[in-house]
Amino acid sequence: MVAALTLPRLLFGPGSLSALPGELALLGVIKPLLISDRGLERAGMVAKVLDALPRKATQFLDVPENPTVAGADAALACYQQAGADGVVALGGGSVLDTAKMVAALAGGKVRSAVVLVGKPELIGPEVVPLVAIPTTLGTGSESSPVAALHFDANGTAIGTRSFRLVPKLAVCDPDLTRTLPPRLIAATGIDALSHCIEGFFAEPSTPFIDALALDGIVRVFAAIRAALEPGGDAARTSLMAAAFAGGIAINKGLGPAHAIALACGDQHLHHGTLIGVALPTAVALVAPHLTAKASRVAAALGLRDGSDLAAALRELTAAVGLPGTLREAGYRAGSVDQLTDLLVRSPFNRTSPYVPTPAEYRQIAIGLLA
Repeated sequence: MVAALTLPRLLFGPGSLSALPGELALLGVIKPLLISDRGLERAGMVAKVLDALPRKATQFLDVPENPTVAGADAALACYQQAGADGVVALGGGSVLDTAKMVAALAGGKVRSAVVLVGKPELIGPEVVPLVAIPTTLGTGSESSPVAALHFDANGTAIGTRSFRLVPKLAVCDPDLTRTLPPRLIAATGIDALSHCIEGFFAEPSTPFIDALALDGIVRVFAAIRAALEPGGDAARTSLMAAAFAGGIAINKGLGPAHAIALACGDQHLHHGTLIGVALPTAVALVAPHLTAKASRVAAALGLRDGSDLAAALRELTAAVGLPGTLREAGYRAGSVDQLTDLLVRSPFNRTSPYVPTPAEYRQIAIGLLA
């Protein structure tokens, strides 16, 4: 299989936001639409980015916590009414994924996210310039080819994968994460870890992606605890690098941990929290079938062998305050059969190097809902 990888231009490090005006000029963007959310407006981050944008910039700040097709269509209407010529996205995965859809819709022939979601073949080359400015430490949307939106805020997300959705520019400035609450540092950091681990495990092996993914794994284990402490600037910078690496690792594919998180993403629980519950269980199941890769990860982390990975992940997620079960996370237990069916039919099984059997998925469902 031929490896294909599209990357954004990257500005990385404290203070990198200051270079945004010049970068927009290089992209030919003079009337950008800033897409963000009300929480970042209250935190003062929107004002900080507006100061770096041209005077003709317009804002759309009503992205919901779970990104929806309705939210993307509302942002598109704002883009069109403003006569904008590019998109700047400030936020976490919800904002960045919404902005990806807006950039694709604004320049293409399809006029609604309702039609575009899940149909990457409809995305043409007319995607307008998109600048991604992440404010969390884990989604990796700033470097990934995927946007995930919900048709219903209470339903599961549908992913759309296309190299044309990769932003033209990523501005990764850890100064913008200083107001991030510890619970979100933990959840998004573990999300970055999951992208790196499942991307590293995915086949075929791709040396340049695997190297970045392995580096990202080591960074999360080394930095996430310190990032939760006051003055953890260097640790947050390292986690931001891991998040970017995780977004790149998504190009190879993901696996059962994301199948679980997607299937349980219907009750407004944070994706990273669900990943924290799912990742140790998924790695315990997959690692024995990928002994060489699991051993490489274990060696990088100073563990005895790959069989120690799941225990190390459980210890890490507990140490950063994430729940160990769905019940602890506040998930309302439903039908084992229904959850098993969702796991068996998950699109992430197409890229997992080991696909759990229906019986194995059923045992996972029983354990998760216990």
